[in-house]
Amino acid sequence: MSILIDRNIKLLVQGLTGKEGLFHTEQMIKYGTTIVGGITPGKGGKKYLGIPIFNTIEDATTQTGGNVSIIFVPSAFASDAILESVYMNIQIIVCITEGIPVSDMIRVKHFLKKRKSRLIGPNCPGIITPEEAKVGIMPNSVFKKKGNIGIISRSGTLTYEAADQIVKLGYGISTAVGIGGDSIVGMNIKEIMKLFLHDSETECIVMIGEIGGQLEIEAAKWIKGLKSKKPVIAFIAGQTAPKGRTMGHAGAIIEKKIETAQEKIKIMEENGIHVVKSPDNIGKTVYDILH
Repeated sequence: MSILIDRNIKLLVQGLTGKEGLFHTEQMIKYGTTIVGGITPGKGGKKYLGIPIFNTIEDATTQTGGNVSIIFVPSAFASDAILESVYMNIQIIVCITEGIPVSDMIRVKHFLKKRKSRLIGPNCPGIITPEEAKVGIMPNSVFKKKGNIGIISRSGTLTYEAADQIVKLGYGISTAVGIGGDSIVGMNIKEIMKLFLHDSETECIVMIGEIGGQLEIEAAKWIKGLKSKKPVIAFIAGQTAPKGRTMGHAGAIIEKKIETAQEKIKIMEENGIHVVKSPDNIGKTVYDILH
C-alpha cells in the first residue's frame, strides 16, 4: 500500500504549457505517472508532450476522468486554480506554486472545510510513491526504491536528502509527502501521520520540520496518546535561527518561544520521538531503530 497516490491515479496538470509545467510534466511521465490532461485557458484543443490541453478543469475532468491535479500556475492566479479543482471534487490537489498571498490561502482553507478534496502545499515539492507515481518536482533518481519508510516534510531538499540516505542503507520509501513551507498549508503533519499509521506498508515515519508554527508540536503531542504506534524519527531545521527573521520559507519565522527549534526538539523528545540533531544522521537512525 501507499498513501494519497498510487499507480492508478489519473493526473491533470494545471499550467502544463508553461516552462515549469512542461519540464516537470515530462519528468513525471518518465517516472511512470499517468497524465491524462493539461489545463491552460485559451489553449484548449492543442497537445503538448502528447497530452490533450483543456481550457478549464471542468472540461478536463469531464472528458478524462482525472482525479488528481498538480498546479504550476503563477501565484496571483494559483488560489483560483486550487478552488476550481476543489469545486470539481478532485481527490488530491498538489500546489507547487510559491508566493501565494496569505489572504488567498485563508479563502482556500475555508472552502476546503466543506469539501472532500485534500490539498498538499502550496510551496511544496509534492508527493511521490516510488515505483508507482510522482505528483511533484522530486528528482526521479533519488526515489527509486519502494519500501516501508514514510516521509513527511516541510522542506524540499531535506526530503531528497533523507530519502537518499535511507535508500543507500538498503531501505525504501512507502510514500514521501512535502507539505510545503508556507504559514498556511493544506494537509498538516498530523493529518499525514494519521495516514501513515493506518498504512500497513509503512513501518517507520521520518518527520522533517523547521522553525515557525506548531505543526510538529501538535503531531508529537497527538502521537503520544496513541496505543498503537510506529517509530518516528525527526529533524528540525533552523536550530541557529534568530527570533523574528524569516529563514528560507515564508512559514519559517519564530513568533513565540515554543516555535524555536530547541523548544520543538524538547517537546518531541518528551513525547517519545527520536530526534536527530543533524540531517546527516537521519538514515543511520532509521537503520539503527529498524535493524
